[in-house]
Amino acid sequence: MKLPATDMYPRVTKLIFDKWQEVWNCCTGNKLHAIRPTVGDYKQKTCLSRHDSVLLNRLRIGHTRLTHSFLLSGDDLPECGTCQCPLTVKHILVECVDLNNVRNKYFVACSIKDLFDNIEAHKIIDFIKETRFYKQL
Repeated sequence: MKLPATDMYPRVTKLIFDKWQEVWNCCTGNKLHAIRPTVGDYKQKTCLSRHDSVLLNRLRIGHTRLTHSFLLSGDDLPECGTCQCPLTVKHILVECVDLNNVRNKYFVACSIKDLFDNIEAHKIIDFIKETRFYKQL
């Protein structure tokens, strides 16, 4: 029985996604895996400006100008002025005690994954703006 090639597209697509997922599952030490454990399309649920969308994606992957520019400039790793620990996206969004009051005003999250899975994007952006990190990221 002959089948048109187009009938095979869904099956081939599923096989490719399954293989891609297998490879991705081997990357459990990767911080991106913690944020997006499954492969496939990601559709943003909000209407953000282009700048805010880019900023949110930088926060999601943990790479911003503020936290990673030292790699290009040869400077020392940036530290949190209050906590004296490395300044990371996770520290800013979830951990820093100096930002607790502002953070609690916009959201409560125990992890980066929890934050990006359950908190509306505009609340994260508003938090970043109020903490004055918006132009630095």
